[in-house]
Amino acid sequence: MNKKELVEQVAEQANLSRSKAELVVNAFISNTQETLASGDIVQLIGFGTFSVADRAARKGRNPQSGEEIHIPACKLPQFKPGNKFREMIK
Repeated sequence: MNKKELVEQVAEQANLSRSKAELVVNAFISNTQETLASGDIVQLIGFGTFSVADRAARKGRNPQSGEEIHIPACKLPQFKPGNKFREMIK
């Protein structure tokens, strides 16, 4: 499912116009990104938790030359599914 399909499904299920549904989806994405960028988490009970994880610096290897390279530390977004969501997928 891509963003366009998600907007269409939200519009259908919430009985909204496509443009209003797109505003809702965009608002959710924007607010989630801003919240994670500020260091907080987004927790949706029954669905899951979005958070930011620190990834330590490490050594890697260039696959073409075999040369060892340094990969710097960074922060990555992370999603942990909730119990209800995990059970649905099984």
